[in-house]
Amino acid sequence: MTLLDAELFTKIEIPEVLLFAKDQCEEKSPNLNKFTEHFNKMSYWARSKILRLQDAKEREKHVNKFIKIMKHLRKMNNYNSYLALLSALDSGPIRRLEWQKGITEEVRAFCALIDSSSSFRAYRQALAETNPPCIPYIGLILQDLTFVHVGNQDYLSKGVINFSKRWQQYNIIDNMKRFKKCAYPFRRNERIIRFFDNFKDFMGEEEMWQISEKIKPRGRRPVNY
Repeated sequence: MTLLDAELFTKIEIPEVLLFAKDQCEEKSPNLNKFTEHFNKMSYWARSKILRLQDAKEREKHVNKFIKIMKHLRKMNNYNSYLALLSALDSGPIRRLEWQKGITEEVRAFCALIDSSSSFRAYRQALAETNPPCIPYIGLILQDLTFVHVGNQDYLSKGVINFSKRWQQYNIIDNMKRFKKCAYPFRRNERIIRFFDNFKDFMGEEEMWQISEKIKPRGRRPVNY
């Protein structure tokens, strides 16, 4: 997962990120678009893997496996895949099912890292203390750049360049560039790459909700089917 993320992350050009924050146009940011699509596919793939299992114990076994993977991703400083899997485990169709207390508590603890209160303070602090190699969560970078662009004019009175805006953009981009320089030292495992199959085997949102509600009808306990 980390090597697949890293391959896509290093291809993102800085102008793509700035253009997307300005225009929100995917066509102008093809490499960035591939990276964000990869995040979404990974998340939906993980949800589908869990929901397609008919036995409750097997579903729980898979959730525990994803939790173990997330712990390794955190150690590797791969916040992107970490948060893709977290978004899967904390998604509505998965979260509404009944899990052991330990699973629920671990997912809740993972969510604390990306808590949006106080402007994602916990995640920003973790990222500041992280040394490369690292794959940051691109969503927050785009959010910060968009906030700076929308909240500040390009020029001040009499056509004077707004250097304060440029400085804020530079600081955000410079932190991203810091993580693009270093590569991970381990090799690809082609068997695992084939297993992932580009994370293209996943269900749509509506189908996932239907299966989730079949496992646990509204107002009832979950069942095997």
